[in-house]
Amino acid sequence: MSDAAGAVRAPTDWSGEAMQTRIRRRYAAERRFKLLGLSAVVLSAGFLALLLVIMMGNGIRGFTATELKLDVDFPASGLMVSEASLRGPNPQAALASVDFDSVIGRAAQAQYGPQGATLFSGAARLALRDALLDDPALLSRRATLWLPASSALDQAAKGQGNEQIRALHDQLAAQDALRTGINWTFLTGSDATDPTVVGIWGAFKGSLLTMLVTLALAFPIGVLSAVYLEEYAPRNRWTDMIEVSINNLAAVPSIIFGLLGLAIFLNFMHLPRSAPIVGGLTLALMTMPVIVISARNAIKAVPPSIRDAALGVGASRIQVVFHHVLPLALPGILTGTIIGMARALGETAPLLMIGMRAFVATPPGGFTDPASVLPVQIFLWSDEVERGFVEKTSAAIIVLLVFLLAMNAIAIYLRNKFERRW
Repeated sequence: MSDAAGAVRAPTDWSGEAMQTRIRRRYAAERRFKLLGLSAVVLSAGFLALLLVIMMGNGIRGFTATELKLDVDFPASGLMVSEASLRGPNPQAALASVDFDSVIGRAAQAQYGPQGATLFSGAARLALRDALLDDPALLSRRATLWLPASSALDQAAKGQGNEQIRALHDQLAAQDALRTGINWTFLTGSDATDPTVVGIWGAFKGSLLTMLVTLALAFPIGVLSAVYLEEYAPRNRWTDMIEVSINNLAAVPSIIFGLLGLAIFLNFMHLPRSAPIVGGLTLALMTMPVIVISARNAIKAVPPSIRDAALGVGASRIQVVFHHVLPLALPGILTGTIIGMARALGETAPLLMIGMRAFVATPPGGFTDPASVLPVQIFLWSDEVERGFVEKTSAAIIVLLVFLLAMNAIAIYLRNKFERRW
């Protein structure tokens, strides 16, 4: 190659015009690639921020409740119960036959007119019962109570509903008859047909019990399987077939594991339907391949010199594995476990197949009691027609995200604690 003066230029001459053009093109391509990468990150962060804003905007209202003031003249209400019985050994039995709806209806009509009874939620009778249990002396006097308002009034207090109910809300608010506070029932209750009464504790406890069963089964079995395949199993066509099967199982749709759980744990083993033990067993089958694959990769990443040094000072094969290889591979193993458990926590399809979509009005007392889980509860509430369930769905999603973040934070802490550098 030569220039106009006849001088010969080497092919790698950086000062040549052709080479400078190539360099400019290369730098321009690099800038475009960086711009595309930055755009992808910004777009992803934007969608995540939008999702969080929508969930928080709708969900925060689910953690609040509206209460309506009610003046009750207990001596004139005709309650067939005495103060002495409420102070006795079994006050719940004394109130079992009391018609609280009639008491609330008469007091509400006297205070708010013919439509007064419709202004209160179905949970008002429970609040009235709890008030009498807390203070039996109410039976001897007239008292002002704050009881849960109806779903329509609750929505109006949060800026929802039609003009008529919002006008009624404004009228009651002007009379200081309404107040809004934290909805403790949502944090301590279970499923219900009234959106003002529903709670998340039953589904949260069901998810917690299900995850405990999943972790107790999938983690040790998955890690031990990875240790055997990586450290002890001979290299032949059978182990190759097992490896291929594990990789394929990790990509199987989750609903297939639900069908497997239905066939084995319910139809064959006759375990209780809609129980955390069955949900945990089903999710453990789904999570185990992910843990096996990640554990094998983490064990494989441990330098062979670690094994050779341990064997050189007289350690046995099992001592090499459990005293040296596994501690060094544990951070990678925990990373795979985090991924698998996060996937299991958000699964709905396999749990629907084993009947965990039942209406469960009380929190489960153990691993064999009927229960629901957070994803299924969110799915059921999102299918409800009443407007009040919309905010409860978003609030439940917030609880699920917090549960997931807490679980991941614990796993990341353990991973960092056991991390070793060489």
